[in-house]
Amino acid sequence: MAQVTLKADTGRPLGSRPSRRLRLEGQVPAVVYGQGEKPAHVAVNHHDLMLALHTDAGVNVVVNLEVDGGSAVPTLVRLIDKHPYKSLIRHVDFVRVSLTETIEAEVSIHFVGSPIGVKEGGVLVPARNSVQVEALPTEVPDAYELDVSALAINDQLRVSDLPVFANVTILDDPEELLVSVAVPAAEPEPEPEAEEGVEEGEAAEGAEAGTEPTEREPSEA
Repeated sequence: MAQVTLKADTGRPLGSRPSRRLRLEGQVPAVVYGQGEKPAHVAVNHHDLMLALHTDAGVNVVVNLEVDGGSAVPTLVRLIDKHPYKSLIRHVDFVRVSLTETIEAEVSIHFVGSPIGVKEGGVLVPARNSVQVEALPTEVPDAYELDVSALAINDQLRVSDLPVFANVTILDDPEELLVSVAVPAAEPEPEPEAEEGVEEGEAAEGAEAGTEPTEREPSEA
């Protein structure tokens, strides 16, 4: 897993107004907690934070926070508050971690290749796009790549088919379905419509049959 270094400054005033002022200055209000230590309210540079979160590791990147120029503290991003429609981060939570203790993390799955079954008319149907793993913070995989090229129609791949990384334990059920190639659902055929001329002819015949007089036997006097 990638590691990045990010500078953080303490002493920021708390409250919504000071936080808005920080954002206008290109800073992001943040809090650092965990490992039995008191939470620290800090501010980090928005541009540097965005760069830190856009490595291959995504949010699983180990962020070494240099608080007030001190020694780097290893952390992970735990909560990000994003602006509803702008590409801005409004607040972020960092949790302190020990590089010698395992953590649980969610790792993305990337399906690569073009399945044989899709070329034959099937449809690739992903069932999951991530798995939970346990590993040291620096050994969590950036992502799993799963080759689906050999999948024919009705073939499946499960958690047990994922690549194996040393010192990484996948916590999900090995038999859980990840992806399959299915036969596309057949579209229902439209019901045939009766021809207008036939319907009118049948109606006319019915009318004639209904008006035809019936022959009655003469009654006995």
